[in-house]
Amino acid sequence: MDILACPICRNFPLTLKVFQVDKRYVVKNVIRCEVYCSYHGDNVENISSTKCEECYTYEITDGLLVCDKCSRWYPIIDDIPIMLPDSLRDKKRESAFLEKWKDKIPENIIKHGKESYSEK
Repeated sequence: MDILACPICRNFPLTLKVFQVDKRYVVKNVIRCEVYCSYHGDNVENISSTKCEECYTYEITDGLLVCDKCSRWYPIIDDIPIMLPDSLRDKKRESAFLEKWKDKIPENIIKHGKESYSEK
């Protein structure tokens, strides 16, 4: 998250919504985020205390990245953020994702979020 920007408008940082995580790693040497901490949702310079050890033990298996500038959203499916241009997005896969996580996806993203096949 410290390096991800919207591939369409280049906005940084993206907002992260975590739906499911797996605890996978044992952390020995924690490296703090350089610019932006998604765990706290703020720039690193504004954070007085962190939980880097805890954050680095988890892998986000399902979630959502949201660009607050252009209102696009990008799913995280099976550990992978899928950040494709609108023309390359997979309607079937993303529809299944939306159905699976409909109770956790903020309503404003469903109503106003942009994706190439929207039926708004």
